[in-house]
Amino acid sequence: MTDDSQLIIPPSFLALYLAPHSTRPNAPREVITGRYEFCEDLATLLTEHAAEIKSSLHVTDDDVLQRVWRGLCAPDSGVTAAEAQWVVNRLAELLGWPLPGEMAPG
Repeated sequence: MTDDSQLIIPPSFLALYLAPHSTRPNAPREVITGRYEFCEDLATLLTEHAAEIKSSLHVTDDDVLQRVWRGLCAPDSGVTAAEAQWVVNRLAELLGWPLPGEMAPG
């Protein structure tokens, strides 16, 4: 991927690759772009599943998001803990649900 890419990475995702008090990401643009595309696709794919969980189990938005987050924190999920939090936040946005707070092991 070249620097000519038209893809705009949201600041909330780019922040995952910034050290405190730094403005320069700690990974190359093509790596960040690939991770962003993966996480965005994952959030989009999870929308139907999350809505089904809420409907079939009759649980709250927060309960669904917590379940999804726990699944994403599994070692073989393919995302980091920070990316898992971002995916859950993005999932909430896509579903029009209130944004969850910072997820923490329960």
